[in-house]
Amino acid sequence: MTDLTCDVAVIGAGTAGLAAERSARKAGATTLLIDPAFNGTTCATVGCMPSKLLIAAARTAHEARNAGALGIRTQVDIDGPAVMRRLRDLRDDFVSATRAGIDRLPDGVRITGRAHFTGPDRLALGDGRSIRAGAIVIATGSSPMIPPPYRDLPHHLLTNETIFELRDLPKSLAVVGAGPIGLELAQAMARLGVRVALFDHSDRLGGVRCDDVHDALKRTLARDMDLHLGSDPAPSVQDGTLRIDWGTGAETFDKVLVATGRPPDIAGLNLAATGLALNDRGMPDIDPESLQCGDAAIFVAGDANAVRPLLHEASDEGATAGRNAVSYPAVSRPDREVPLAITFTDPPLVTVGAAPARSDAIGRADYTNQGRARVENRNVGLARIYAAAPGGRLTGADLYCPGADHMGHLLALAIGRGLSATDLLALPIYHPTLEEGLKPALRDICKAVPLKIPADRDTRTPPGA
Repeated sequence: MTDLTCDVAVIGAGTAGLAAERSARKAGATTLLIDPAFNGTTCATVGCMPSKLLIAAARTAHEARNAGALGIRTQVDIDGPAVMRRLRDLRDDFVSATRAGIDRLPDGVRITGRAHFTGPDRLALGDGRSIRAGAIVIATGSSPMIPPPYRDLPHHLLTNETIFELRDLPKSLAVVGAGPIGLELAQAMARLGVRVALFDHSDRLGGVRCDDVHDALKRTLARDMDLHLGSDPAPSVQDGTLRIDWGTGAETFDKVLVATGRPPDIAGLNLAATGLALNDRGMPDIDPESLQCGDAAIFVAGDANAVRPLLHEASDEGATAGRNAVSYPAVSRPDREVPLAITFTDPPLVTVGAAPARSDAIGRADYTNQGRARVENRNVGLARIYAAAPGGRLTGADLYCPGADHMGHLLALAIGRGLSATDLLALPIYHPTLEEGLKPALRDICKAVPLKIPADRDTRTPPGA
């Protein structure tokens, strides 16, 4: 069959792949975008959006149950089929918007099929066609990892790619894996009335780097579910019933959600044909900034490189990979923005910037007694902010408190602009807001550095803030 040629071929039409193709085309390259189905992005189909729809329902149920503290009496009745029906309806709407964007690609760009390497600049398709490209971007995303003991549980097993297809909520759910996906879905299911137990080999939840934040997160989650950290759960099916055994006990569950990670989806790419050196996981060495594999005209973007598996990073990486694929052999290594990661537990768990160095000043803000959080009956958690000494320039933060997903953006902006704790205190911070609760942490830093607060700014906090 007729061979195809292009300047840049992109394998995978997810967030990173779409961004890479668009970036390369805007730079004047001829492009081909290859995908077996063009079903939409992981975010829209099985990731960010459906999970947030489940979390929104869980948050509403939780707030209704706790409305008595505000003098409002209500009875919560969870309609599981209705929850899941709304989730899929809105999820499908988000997916349709993504597919509409794919449908607007120029004629000849889309290639439906699976591609694998036959050389460093050659791809083969399942229909017999081949592609010769000046550069190739791999953006195949990631897939759920299913440990061997769970692969024989087809009727009980759930992953983040199947859980949203449930027609009703299960009565009980074992969640294996306490990373961001496991934490979000475990808490959401628990607050929707599902009996949940969370298991993890580690004694650490969500990879939290701050001990104080971890303790606050653990206390909150323990109110909603059973935690079995540092455990080695073993599944089995007896008379059609799923049983999970661990060191100190055993329980039966309707379903088990395996959330043990999403490794790069590189099976079938035949990366060995590229001539690149591959590690024991079959992955080439990837420059985390340029996204180039060695010195080849091959780039890996998004979840496929396992460097920063977050949607906003996938979009940025796709754009970088697309530009570098066009400019090869000259490649750029753009300065990365401040790292920002959010786990949408309630309250949100947020990591910004760098972990504290030994010489850093650390400020702490307690949200269990913060004014606006108390007003809203959401007074849980804390924030810790880090700054370099001398000077008090902000370097990072760990937050687990109401509004942390918004305040994380504020702190990322401040860190990226090189602002100090004093600079932030000099900005207008409205009362009463959740942002106002950061002031004690910023003042701690100023005292530790120490720095002088501008005399023309009244940074005193009203009572209860």
